Amino acid sequence: MKIHDLKPPPGSRTRKRQVGRGIAGRRGKTAGRGMKGQSARGQVPVNFEGGQMPLHMRVPKLRGFNNPFRVEYQAVNLDVLDATGLETINPADLHAHGLIGKGALVKVLGRGEIGRAVAVEAHAFSKSAEAAITAAGGTVAVLPLPWGDRRPPAKGNQFTNR
Repeated sequence: MKIHDLKPPPGSRTRKRQVGRGIAGRRGKTAGRGMKGQSARGQVPVNFEGGQMPLHMRVPKLRGFNNPFRVEYQAVNLDVLDATGLETINPADLHAHGLIGKGALVKVLGRGEIGRAVAVEAHAFSKSAEAAITAAGGTVAVLPLPWGDRRPPAKGNQFTNR
């Protein structure tokens, strides 16, 4: 066995190198940091760019987007409408039964089944709910939104007053 054949046993860990213990060893005095300068004197952050505005401060921080034209509905399913036992159902009746909040916009969704003819008034219907209500002999009436159409004008109509 020669000295160049030696190697540590598997799974062992090498010690951390000790530096800066006098001028005798190879890593004494400046301890591997060179002569002078910023890196020889103190800790420099990893993301430090020499006084230039760092990347994480240069990039814009805008997060997300709030759509001002979003319409939020409260969902009511067919099985809930069937359980009310009413012949005509509108948002005021649903509020009286505690199924929606006051002044909420109602969307009827198609979960469950409806076994009788009912007249339903709501602000929106899913296709499956509308088909199930009409198949049971009922009627569907779409209520207008209380504020009308809030969407911006079409792209071609922006500069009509020129």
